[in-house]
Amino acid sequence: MYDCAAKGREFFHQGEADLDSAFVIEYAPMFARAAVLTVSLAAAGIVLAVILGLACALIRYFKVPVLRRVAGFYIEVSRNTPLMIQLFFLYYGLTRIGILLEGVTCAIVGLAFLGGGYMAEAFRAGLEAVSRNQIETGLSIGLSRRQLIRYVMLPQAFAVAIPAISANTIFLMKETSVFSIIALPDLVYVAKDLLKEGHSGETNLMLVVSYLMIILPVSIIFSLLERRVRRAGFSG
Repeated sequence: MYDCAAKGREFFHQGEADLDSAFVIEYAPMFARAAVLTVSLAAAGIVLAVILGLACALIRYFKVPVLRRVAGFYIEVSRNTPLMIQLFFLYYGLTRIGILLEGVTCAIVGLAFLGGGYMAEAFRAGLEAVSRNQIETGLSIGLSRRQLIRYVMLPQAFAVAIPAISANTIFLMKETSVFSIIALPDLVYVAKDLLKEGHSGETNLMLVVSYLMIILPVSIIFSLLERRVRRAGFSG
């Protein structure tokens, strides 16, 4: 019988023994630069996604005429099309009508477009978890709609939505792996170039470690934030 576990251990130990440390040391700075680009693009895209998602959630919650339908249509399109297709449209498709966008712009816009739909649903769930009695009480004491949103609804909505926001953030950071299709020198782009030199083990190791170093701290921060919110009693 073929022992998959034994073969896997054999492959791992062989790869560990054959690891070219000189190659890793030589190309680690290249991965570091690619990681900085990946993080900066992800941060910009996620921040815009949060803003866009919150705006859409508020529009749908308060049933703003016309805009409510536009927001609903946008959410369905963004959540049901892959980021790769969206990037192809932005980077290659728009050139057919004379609109030429740089790769960095396409990456940020594409990530924000995709993430906005997911963030909107997270915020929608948070807003709907706010007690109607608290909203009515706020209105009865003379709070304007802006004050009601800022001081009553958003703090509670954010607290409820934190787990979903965390999951969406990590999801979007992992989606940055497709940026290489629009010729951005991100982590995957660098890894593809180095794989041509035949050092697959070292390259894949640096790629995995790079993503872990980016995503793991974010996951830990959100986990700590969730615990703090639960202890504060804002989770509903």
